[in-house]
Amino acid sequence: MTTQIDKEACREAYNQVRDDNTETSWAAFKYEGSTIVPAGVGSNYQDFKELCTDDIPLFGFVRFTTGDALSKRAKFTLITWIGERVGGLQRAKISTDKTLVKDVVQNFAKEFMISEPRELEEEYLRSELKKAGGANYDAQAE
Repeated sequence: MTTQIDKEACREAYNQVRDDNTETSWAAFKYEGSTIVPAGVGSNYQDFKELCTDDIPLFGFVRFTTGDALSKRAKFTLITWIGERVGGLQRAKISTDKTLVKDVVQNFAKEFMISEPRELEEEYLRSELKKAGGANYDAQAE
């Protein structure tokens, strides 16, 4: 069966994360049968991590604040979580289904494909986003 996406509901969750006037910092998208739907939104990254169990695939759009004391900015990432116990056919299907998610989630600095819980650590993702961001002025003396 061909996978579909609830574009309106997923776009609403995506826009909440993008909106600077909300506290929302993540949106998750899951499979409900053969349709990708929002799995939740929130402001605590730990809550997102708890959704990433070893038996499901999940897509996440996460906002991180990066920068230094003089310049703070929002950086966004698309995370594809594939739990260790997700079957081979489902794993193969995820890469094609991700294009449906990318029709909604269009602006992000870096994309991650993750199946190890340690790779979901916030500091790891922040450091990878920092590397993807180009120039690093944190090391300069004031």
